[in-house]
Amino acid sequence: MSVRIDIAGLRPERVAVVPSPLAELGMALHALSEPGHHPGLQGWVTGVTARLDSHLADRMCEADFLWRTTYSDLFLPYAGIPGALPAATLAEELDLLDKLTDEQFVDAALEFTCAPAYDSKVPDILSDATTRRRVLEVAAARGPRQVRFTRRLIADPPSVRAWVRRFLEDCDEAVFADTWPRLRHQLAADARHKTELLRHKGLAEALAAVSPAVALDEAAGLITVDKLSEGRAVTTGGSLLLVPTSLGWPHLNVLYRYGWQPVLHYPVGSPELASPPSVEQLTLRMAALSHPVRMRICRHLARSAYTTGELAQVHGLTAPEVSRHLGVLKKAGLVSTRRRGRYVLHQLDVTVVARLGSDFLEGILR
Repeated sequence: MSVRIDIAGLRPERVAVVPSPLAELGMALHALSEPGHHPGLQGWVTGVTARLDSHLADRMCEADFLWRTTYSDLFLPYAGIPGALPAATLAEELDLLDKLTDEQFVDAALEFTCAPAYDSKVPDILSDATTRRRVLEVAAARGPRQVRFTRRLIADPPSVRAWVRRFLEDCDEAVFADTWPRLRHQLAADARHKTELLRHKGLAEALAAVSPAVALDEAAGLITVDKLSEGRAVTTGGSLLLVPTSLGWPHLNVLYRYGWQPVLHYPVGSPELASPPSVEQLTLRMAALSHPVRMRICRHLARSAYTTGELAQVHGLTAPEVSRHLGVLKKAGLVSTRRRGRYVLHQLDVTVVARLGSDFLEGILR
């Protein structure tokens, strides 16, 4: 399984390596919401959480599916604007976010619905009743806050867009303004290094330096990103953006949304993970994870809680088949289950999985 980017005809000058303050703010919000994904950031997360205003913390919960369940493309808005690049300041990038159409904004904001056609043209949520019903049904499984937010977003995109901008500005003031100056220098240095590789050694060398999971077939004009997901993007008439992140490990995000510029959002640095479990636990858990279908299910459950029906739809299986796989994972102590109203939600315990080793954790979170 992999994500492929067709770069046939892409000119070297249309490849850019640029840090993005908005992308890094989005990754900061993700790390605060899912600290288990980022063992090396525990100290930073603890310090920020301790001084976080309770009102701002509540607002974070209201729309956390933008950075928790998935990493929303709204944090990379320049990809949706032909010829645009990441800007030097957060304010400038928020201005780029404002330039997205309502249709682009709503589609990207509701990415958490796991639409199977992310890389192809689909009916517009704002105008297609069937798509709206499906989006609201998926939101219902996430809880009342997300239902309310989704209904507001569909009914009145401009007011929600204004809310999102104010929220991100408040997060910058409270959390990010002290962190970004320190991160900016590291990211700028990495961008300079990758740009020098592009100029002097070519795209293949630069991509190899981004991640061992990224490879270029120069003859075919194809970049392959080794991930537990499938997708395809094309750079025809556009650009390829490489955006480094200091807070993102182990996530290697690929934006391959239909009609947007492809983006590789890659981590700089790799923190250490915790010690492995006992031999008995390791044997049981690795046996549970040995099936490729269960590995793909774990990829979804590592990001958020899902119902059996949702997992069945995404993976093209029957509900009983998914239930059997979940039973094996639960017996190994890797998946927890909770009930919310009429929905039964399953989620991966990433802290337990982290003890199996960095290779597996990085593989399913990449």
